[in-house]
Amino acid sequence: MPNFLSALRHLPKAEIKRGIAQLSQREVETLLYDWSLLARENQIAPTGNWRTWLVMAGRGFGKTRVGAEWVRGEVESKRRGRIALIAPTASDARDVMVEGESGILAISPNWDRPLYEPSKRRLTWRNGAIATTYSADEPDRLRGPQHDGAWCDELAAWKYPEAWDMLLFGLRLGVDPRSVVTTTPRPTKIIRDLAKSATTHVTRGSTFDNRANLAQAFLEEITRKYEGTRLGRQELNAEILDDNPNALWQRAAIDALRVKEAPPLKRVVVGIDPSVTGGSESDECGIVCAGLGIDGHGYVLDDLSLVASPDGWARVAVRAYHDRKADRIVAEVNNGGEMVELVIRTVDRNVSYKAVHASRGKMIRAEPIAALYEQSRVHHVGGFPKLEDQMVEYDPNTATHSPDRMDALVWVMTELFDTSTTGLIDFYAAKAAKPKKD
Repeated sequence: MPNFLSALRHLPKAEIKRGIAQLSQREVETLLYDWSLLARENQIAPTGNWRTWLVMAGRGFGKTRVGAEWVRGEVESKRRGRIALIAPTASDARDVMVEGESGILAISPNWDRPLYEPSKRRLTWRNGAIATTYSADEPDRLRGPQHDGAWCDELAAWKYPEAWDMLLFGLRLGVDPRSVVTTTPRPTKIIRDLAKSATTHVTRGSTFDNRANLAQAFLEEITRKYEGTRLGRQELNAEILDDNPNALWQRAAIDALRVKEAPPLKRVVVGIDPSVTGGSESDECGIVCAGLGIDGHGYVLDDLSLVASPDGWARVAVRAYHDRKADRIVAEVNNGGEMVELVIRTVDRNVSYKAVHASRGKMIRAEPIAALYEQSRVHHVGGFPKLEDQMVEYDPNTATHSPDRMDALVWVMTELFDTSTTGLIDFYAAKAAKPKKD
């Protein structure tokens, strides 16, 4: 609970009523929108000569509110007049940063709410200040515009890190251009470098800092499921974790092989690790699209994994098949059986489809694909944070969950490298089956 409201609760009700009764309607509204009174200490912008304020906090901390209130405060004080609002996707910028429950429109008082023009991706305040939304999926849109301020949301989840570079090149208006980054941390290069920079002020916070404003049922559920786990340490406590040393992949190796675009492709495949139910508690359906280049290397093009009904994920997979002009859809059918092909062909009966069966354990299937990465033969076109998180966290000796995105990656790469990896697959299968000597 914010300090100001906590203090009010300790006053006699009669005294609170007398105080409120003496305020005008405008004064009451002003009080309700005064962020300096409502915010926790770690939600207030720091003083000092920083260029970037990096807010790394757990889910539910109030990161969106922090970013929106910073923008509002800078506009009202006339310190910023041209602001960039950048999110992982265009819909994230609109739905979270602008129109969300804690977005700029929601936290702005009636007398100073900006005019929002979605078609222009623009908010305009009465004092002339303008904020424009951008998608980190389109770095080139940031190549020309100039700004004196920026709010960047979920930087750790940006597919193309060069969007940050393009922003910095244009962050040159005024005498003191600044940016605020609100993100759940991941140990990506861009986050590590930013956190170490001498011009960055880092604020950390956990989900539980905001427990007074979160549903008790939510807190109990996430504590039960995630407290003490690596995922919980990252998503709730906002820790930047090193890679699991026993994982099949390492983040530095993936980063070293990352490319901005793929060469001409000889073959493109969509891989599916399906979920057979579609409720909110269902597993994700892993959907990964990749291609085999004319250079003989594999290129990961899309991670479209999602929680959806069978019809929902089938439509996403078929759309990717057509958008990428893929040669085939491959899907694991251990759980769904014939249902998997049925839902896909209900969407489009003419797609080229292949069912695959998981006759070996995950480790045996994944090791040959990890070996391809070790041989520098697989590249990620841009970033895929959630997929890469599963890859670098998956310890086949201790894992208890199903890494759906990683499984889809393994299926698609096995299909693309079918002939060239046959020997590797047989080698690892024999290695696993061979009794160990004492």
